[in-house]
Amino acid sequence: MMLKLEICVDSISSALNAQTAGADRIELCDNLSEGGTTPGYGMITSARSNLSLTIHVLIRPRGGDFLYSDLEYDIMRRDIDLCGENGIDGIVTGILLPGGDIDIERTARLFEFAYPMNATFHRAFDMCRDPVRGLEDVITTGASRLLTSGHHNKAQDGLELIRQLIIQAEGRLIVMPGGGIDETNAAQIVRATGAKELHLTARTEIDSEMIFRRQGISMGSQAGIPEFTRKVADAEKIKKIIEAVKMI
Repeated sequence: MMLKLEICVDSISSALNAQTAGADRIELCDNLSEGGTTPGYGMITSARSNLSLTIHVLIRPRGGDFLYSDLEYDIMRRDIDLCGENGIDGIVTGILLPGGDIDIERTARLFEFAYPMNATFHRAFDMCRDPVRGLEDVITTGASRLLTSGHHNKAQDGLELIRQLIIQAEGRLIVMPGGGIDETNAAQIVRATGAKELHLTARTEIDSEMIFRRQGISMGSQAGIPEFTRKVADAEKIKKIIEAVKMI
């Protein structure tokens, strides 16, 4: 079985680790602590300059919900334009309506604007009102891929819905599980759902190389996360996942 592995990264070091480990693709983001936002110009251009693997860029102007103002929508279009100018292979985005349905019209316009870049509808889907109707709406937008955790925080808990969505899609788009996937459950998720692609971060915490460490001051880290610790994609974890799914 030829399963594709997408690694979600928020740094160039993570992206390089993913490439070294044999990942098929990266989703390039910023601010993963907020669920991911669009990376900056420098990150996008550096990734394209230093990587040979496929790069998809998250188009999400802020954290929070997926209901965007006209100004935010304009930002999204400008970011897509930047991606196209710099040889990015695909974009990852999605918009909802106030009532919880997929915003077909505005999302479809973004995907049309992005063409010929690949189009993935992201986990905004997991916040939609009705997953069965939602899948049909996502297909209508022109997306070639749907990222979902099966309407749960973790894909492990949404296996049955993910399996049903793959059946419902009938090959009209790729349904890609994501959310809480790691080396301990990747193979099980593939077996249970029949997925052909997986999305994960495979991160590990690394300690800062700073010797002097000012205490008692926070630069905005979430509660309980030390200022001198950060998370980076772990090449060894990615390799373990690749080996595990090869056994299926």
